[in-house]
Amino acid sequence: MIKKQIPNFLTCANLLCGCVGIVFAFKSQLDITAYMVLLAGIFDFFDGFSARLLNVKSTIGKELDSLADMVSFGFLPGVVMFQLLLQSNYSSPYLPYFGFIITIFSALRLAKFNIDTRQTEDFIGLNTPMNTLFIVSLPFIQRDFPELLGSTLLLIFLTLLMSWLLISEIRIFSLKFGSMKWADNKAKFIFLILSAILIAILKFVAIPFILILYISSSILHFRKKQNLL
Repeated sequence: MIKKQIPNFLTCANLLCGCVGIVFAFKSQLDITAYMVLLAGIFDFFDGFSARLLNVKSTIGKELDSLADMVSFGFLPGVVMFQLLLQSNYSSPYLPYFGFIITIFSALRLAKFNIDTRQTEDFIGLNTPMNTLFIVSLPFIQRDFPELLGSTLLLIFLTLLMSWLLISEIRIFSLKFGSMKWADNKAKFIFLILSAILIAILKFVAIPFILILYISSSILHFRKKQNLL
């Protein structure tokens, strides 16, 4: 009975991190929010991993995972974008609420994922954790390039771009490993190695580059895979 609840416990830990991250986001302490997202992402990875490892997958676990993700990787990035727009050179008092477009499209993306049979092994559209990591990296970039991310137009563009990527038809490989063989997971291993190098050098500022690498390597991977068929 305890074994069956381990994945659900990890999912609830993901949810808790999301809640704490949102509180700090509303306090404009976006650096702490970013670390809460990292923790939420770790718990999100290991809840599915533990369910597969212990062979205790359940319907309630799947539903709980989506609900937790909606908070940690849906509502939270919307709050971060709201704060970034609030701090930008906007002219309308209502404009910061535009950031919650990301929350709406995250909900659409999660709902689509739950019913799309094509996404059992990989993703169609950008997954919400990667989208959230990108959003929470923006305040760190803003510290080094304040004029760039102080632009309201750029933030609006990023909001629209990320919202589109969430529900796009771009096929993205997941980081679940069926085996640890290099030949079976070459694209994933290369992506993880390059990402680790970028993070070691640039830390949170590396995430936009990792996002570009993730999407481009996924496109190349599936194009190559299709050509082999």
